[in-house]
Amino acid sequence: MPLLCTICMRGGSKGVPNKNLRELYGKPLMAYTIEQAKETGLFEKIVVSTDSENIAEMARSFGAEAWFKRPQELSTDQAPKIPVIRLALIKAEAYYQSTFDVIIDLDVTSPLRLPTDICDAYERFIRENAEILITGCDARRNPYFNVVEYNDGHLNLVKGLHIRPACRQDAPQVYDMNSAVYIWKRDILMGTDSLFSGNTSLFVMPSERSIDIDSELDWKLVELILEQRTMNVD
Repeated sequence: MPLLCTICMRGGSKGVPNKNLRELYGKPLMAYTIEQAKETGLFEKIVVSTDSENIAEMARSFGAEAWFKRPQELSTDQAPKIPVIRLALIKAEAYYQSTFDVIIDLDVTSPLRLPTDICDAYERFIRENAEILITGCDARRNPYFNVVEYNDGHLNLVKGLHIRPACRQDAPQVYDMNSAVYIWKRDILMGTDSLFSGNTSLFVMPSERSIDIDSELDWKLVELILEQRTMNVD
């Protein structure tokens, strides 16, 4: 099936300013995701959605395609991501005069994923005949046991959870969405803004490949892991 890879990078990142252009352990953050997408050999096209010409220019230098500018209303802090990916699909199909049956979005803030994670997630998507696939890892905190909320001076376990296990080991297994890989069938992406409205599958990744860079602390952790990887290879 024709596969489209989308990589969404806006210019106004707040948690880590200019993170998409910033150098991470020897190369720009975006380079990791573009190179991973290319290494899989899965994609007919790798298309970047951005509102920044600087980001577009650098993305092209690493082998991605970036020929349209994302509109301002989809480039704010509050803009949801699924409409951004849907617009990239619409633009790509018009530009290439082609239909893409499957769309895989790779978040640029997940540089620790491996190309094999992308390929294995896609294999699960096909094997399970899923409509949507998301990736995740074992949750660091289980809301059934040790996550609380504090409202109006009152401290309680998270409301709406009907199971109250006596110990952590008895709590249901839960996962953190890690933003590494998202996969859609075309018609599902075109028809819904929810990740959970269809037959959604989960591909579980190790925690050490699941850090989503959203802060300076995340950035430092990723740098340490990349340094350790290099030392292990050497």
